[in-house]
Amino acid sequence: QVQLVESGGGLVQAGGALRLSCAASGRTFVSYTRGWFRQAPGKERELVAAIGWSGSRIYADSVKGRFTISRDNAKNAVYLQRNSLKPEDTAVYYCAVDRAYPPQYGRGYWGQGTQVTVSS
Repeated sequence: QVQLVESGGGLVQAGGALRLSCAASGRTFVSYTRGWFRQAPGKERELVAAIGWSGSRIYADSVKGRFTISRDNAKNAVYLQRNSLKPEDTAVYYCAVDRAYPPQYGRGYWGQGTQVTVSS
């Protein structure tokens, strides 16, 4: 059974940094796209960042220059380093795996989400 487990969420002050991690188990995803989505209260889930099997990356405009996605295929994991955090980054962050690039909401495998709150 495939499981994606996120960690690293929490409360941080504006301007701070946090790294999210997502560990996959049940199968390996070397040839898949790994991504991070987020959903803020009252808003739709949006793609934050994704990394393809070749290492290509895409980012939402709102996080470019502040967030960095990376993957470690040996650990079957993906990470999201988030710097210069803003209150508008507050959301539940979800890890996702999909064959498509970029990953598509509602497809593939998803984690349960981790809450990130950025205080002003």
